[in-house]
Amino acid sequence: MTTSLFIAFALMLVLEGLLPFLAPGAWRETFRRLIKLTDGQIRFIGLTSMLAGIILLMVFR
Repeated sequence: MTTSLFIAFALMLVLEGLLPFLAPGAWRETFRRLIKLTDGQIRFIGLTSMLAGIILLMVFR
């Protein structure tokens, strides 16, 4: 179980690093837009992301 969690974490880091590596300008612009969002909007994005991840885990598990 621990190994799977470390592998998942490593894969997440690789995926998170793709956009800043391939398109740093787009990455920077994305963060400029995020700063303008309210806390509620950011929470909704986080909730949506978590739900999408849970659904994907259920489908592919």
